[in-house]
Amino acid sequence: MPPIEFIAFDADDTLWHNETTFTQSQNKFKALLAQYHTPEWIEDRLHANDMRNLPQYGYGVKGFTLSMIETAIELTEGRIQGSEIQQIIAWAKEMLEFPIQLLEPVASVIPQLAKSYPLMVITKGDLLDQEVKLMRSGLLEHFTHVEVVSEKRAANYQKVLKRYAIAPEKFLMIGNAVRSDILPVLEIGGRAVYVPYHSIWVHEHAELPRFHDGYYEIEHLGHLPALLEQIGR
Repeated sequence: MPPIEFIAFDADDTLWHNETTFTQSQNKFKALLAQYHTPEWIEDRLHANDMRNLPQYGYGVKGFTLSMIETAIELTEGRIQGSEIQQIIAWAKEMLEFPIQLLEPVASVIPQLAKSYPLMVITKGDLLDQEVKLMRSGLLEHFTHVEVVSEKRAANYQKVLKRYAIAPEKFLMIGNAVRSDILPVLEIGGRAVYVPYHSIWVHEHAELPRFHDGYYEIEHLGHLPALLEQIGR
């Protein structure tokens, strides 16, 4: 295989913690509706609405909040109070303002790699939210390009690589979501590194492609420099 010339990173739960804020809000939401339904039923209905709404709302806090409000109205048969909807909106604002907490090795690994490789962020979600998080993370200066896409499909990765004249076989993607960060990149002939996160959104579950030549797996980003040495440039 040719040497790696360009490295891209997913953002949420690869560079900083994110899924935990959604889990916390979901737990508050289940408590809010506890008098109407069981936690399991509330969680199932919220997930179903969130999945159905993705084509209209996209990924991120704002779409998730609209799905919570819709689910609350549905499961209470319209009895939800205005003050309770206001509480849901307050949780959304807390999520958007939640302090950026980098994963442990990120603060040292990213500057180190930026000295040897051009680095990119490829993430999905709300454009404003992702841009703000990247600025607040203190990492922005180390990335040559930032791409926020509506969905991480193979075709979207191809468009990004074409835009920057990057050959797929010389491209390496790092992320925690097999469905979004790993499989589409392997599909277009790139290489990908899976870095597991302790909590993963059920929508991102997929089987690991362990026998693919372009697939790698590390415990955390602190192992990435050694892996790059092993792969060779």
